[in-house]
Amino acid sequence: MNVDRFVFAFAGSAILISLLLSQYHSVNWLWFTAFVGANMFQAAFTGFCPLAIILKKVGMQPGKAFC
Repeated sequence: MNVDRFVFAFAGSAILISLLLSQYHSVNWLWFTAFVGANMFQAAFTGFCPLAIILKKVGMQPGKAFC
């Protein structure tokens, strides 16, 4: 698994989990969903993704999106 696939999997999991938590715990979890979505949106234009930077420093193989 490369950095790109891990970032997409992590973001998708975070969104789905926060949506479930908003239904069963508190509506305020939707703020986390909005944060993840906004981070994905800005990363599409700037290429800056904090998780991708951390994963590259740890030694995970980079993909084409966050090189």
